[in-house]
Amino acid sequence: QVQLVESGGGLVQAGGSLRLSCAASGRPLNSYNMAWFRQAPGKEREFVAGLKWTGIPYYADSVKGRFAISRDNAKNTVYLQLNSLKPEDTAVYYCGIQSRLRALPAWATMTEYDYWGQGTQVTVSS
Repeated sequence: QVQLVESGGGLVQAGGSLRLSCAASGRPLNSYNMAWFRQAPGKEREFVAGLKWTGIPYYADSVKGRFAISRDNAKNTVYLQLNSLKPEDTAVYYCGIQSRLRALPAWATMTEYDYWGQGTQVTVSS
């Protein structure tokens, strides 16, 4: 069993930055593919960024160059650095774990994820 706890969300002005954290207990995160998703009101949950267990990052086109995913193995925590935030980035952000390590991870397929955190709210004002 794995438990994920997100934190770091908040209210920020457009152009600002936030760093989200996803702390895990139960298993070492460097053995799994990890990802951040977000869900805005009235919209489906969408893939934002992924980190393969090897350390290779992947990003949705909408956040490339602005967001960065990273991992601290000692703290068993995955981070999402959000820079140059826009009002359209407003959403609840969730982290998830893929325990099946495919050669080509299906990052955007929610059924590929075994565990989710409870989410953290990010609100970007214009």
